[in-house]
Order: sequence, then C-alpha cells, then structure tokens
Amino acid sequence: MRQKYPQFKSKIEGNSIIFTGDLQVKPEFPKYKVSVEYRNSLSPIVKILSPQLVDNPPHVYSEKKLCLYHPDNFKWKKEKLISNEIIEWTSAWIYFYEVWLETGKWYGPEAPHNIQKQDYE
Repeated sequence: MRQKYPQFKSKIEGNSIIFTGDLQVKPEFPKYKVSVEYRNSLSPIVKILSPQLVDNPPHVYSEKKLCLYHPDNFKWKKEKLISNEIIEWTSAWIYFYEVWLETGKWYGPEAPHNIQKQDYE
C-alpha cells in the first residue's frame, strides 16, 4: 500500500488495519478522503470521509459503506492486497459517483441482484 499509494496512512485498531488517505480521480473533481478497513478474511469496509455524500447515493450499504462489488462475484481473501483491488475500485466508484451527480445516471458496472442495502461479511 505504501509503495503504490503513499498518501495513505495506516493505523491498527483491534484486529483491523485502517488506511486513510486522499484520492482525486480527475483534476476537476474534488479530493475525496477515504477510509479502508482491512479485516483479514472479512470484506474490507470502504467509506468516504469527505466530502459528505448526498442522501441515498447509489451503490452503498448502511452507514455509507461503499458497494464496490457484488459479494457473489468476488470473494475477498486476506492474502489479497488492498492497493490492487480495493483502492482502484474505490477510485472508479468516485468517478462514477461524480458522473452520477451530474447526470443522474450510474454508468459504472452493475450486477443484477436482489440483496437489500445491507452489510456483507
């Protein structure tokens, strides 16, 4: 993580490592402060700390945890690297969110499913 995204800082909280840093996906978009909680074999928890997201944005779970992938399509394993999938997917989410704010349409990939907006493990 430090090598690929040096702007992220890490701290240990219990059994988790929390990475916090800024992402700016395009110069005309704002910088986003992002928190990623690495939880070993459990799916990472990704949140936007700032700017504040609008009410009821697309592709988020409760407590505004980002939905970056459908849990049936991708299985997180503790051996995976946050920097290789999660940060890149978070950047893509931010891009599609900014476009959605402008157009009202989500242009990012979507998986048809019938799960409710709830947390996943």
